[in-house]
Amino acid sequence: MLRYLPFLLVLALWIYAFIDCLNTPESQVRGLPKVIWVIIILLFGEVLIGPVAWLFAGKVRHAPADGDTPSDRLRGRRARWVAPDDNPEFLKSLGDEHSKDGATKDEALFKDWEADLRRREEELRRKEDGPRDGTPGPDDTPPPGKG
Repeated sequence: MLRYLPFLLVLALWIYAFIDCLNTPESQVRGLPKVIWVIIILLFGEVLIGPVAWLFAGKVRHAPADGDTPSDRLRGRRARWVAPDDNPEFLKSLGDEHSKDGATKDEALFKDWEADLRRREEELRRKEDGPRDGTPGPDDTPPPGKG
């Protein structure tokens, strides 16, 4: 496996440089036209001359707008939140889910389901007991052919 590693690394750099060149706008290409850079990358990719030349000389690299490096920008800042349970805004948003009486939305939904279940159970009991005036209801008729 290790004997294929150099070949795979060269291939990966070759593909990266080729796709980067194709995706770079013509206004950001230096030195030669974009088509020539593509040809150089394809012809000299195996020996790494084409991809390395593209990465160092072919594309305009912009300095950061404020002149700082990323590490300079991060030095003076406070640490960013990484996990939701470390973020006070997220924890506060969890408290907003409670209604005025202290019950969450899920608890209110659960109470509605329980009320609906009780209502349906009561309807089933009434059907099983039959009508109160003693007359047979539609469910009390015997099936055809029996009786």
